[in-house]
Amino acid sequence: METKKETLNIPKHVAIIMDGNRRWARERNLPTIEGHAKGYGKLKIIPDLFFQKGVEIISVYAFSTENWNRSQEEVNYLMQLMKQALSDELEEISKKEIKILISGRISDLPGDLPDLCLEAMEKSKNNNRGILNICLNYGGRAEIVDAIRSMLKNKVDLEQVHEGMVKKYLYQNDLPDPDIIVRTSGENRLSGFLLWQSAYSELLFVKKYWPDFEKIDVDFVLEEYALRKRRFGGGV
Repeated sequence: METKKETLNIPKHVAIIMDGNRRWARERNLPTIEGHAKGYGKLKIIPDLFFQKGVEIISVYAFSTENWNRSQEEVNYLMQLMKQALSDELEEISKKEIKILISGRISDLPGDLPDLCLEAMEKSKNNNRGILNICLNYGGRAEIVDAIRSMLKNKVDLEQVHEGMVKKYLYQNDLPDPDIIVRTSGENRLSGFLLWQSAYSELLFVKKYWPDFEKIDVDFVLEEYALRKRRFGGGV
């Protein structure tokens, strides 16, 4: 069995839409925040399981630009969870040599969260065991709009506008595109996640809610990816 695992074609970059926290809670007659708390616990565990298998980058959809439309209580709780992750958990993350990146409209976050995001990235910048890219206050369309705005602000000439130039102005322009994007909870859409970067990503939709995601699901994702044939627009 070990020989089979060693021969798997391991993706370099796995992106995850962590969906289903609220439904997980509702089905158990629990408050919504209990689902988010359980999901947060998984965020502390699952990336490391992927890194142990040889994956180099994990991107997670933590909070979208549309999530502000949720109840104030829920939004406040999610912001508190993120604050906890970027402060209380940072030392533990650093011990694991994980580099933290935050992608999104960071400056629009409330309170001291923008400073905590910058601090987390600065303190972990030399860690090299794996990269955890947290998409926070993120939207794929918003990212492209922000890239266009930056190009206009920098007076990029029309002749200079090409795919490489657009990529240069994305939030994390040095990251490779995700090899596979996984969405939990049974929803079969990307919901604005990494719109530019996902053009040739493999897509995998699983029925499990994010709070139920575990090691066996990490193995399933990697085994499923190994079965895919990526042609990038090429021949049969």
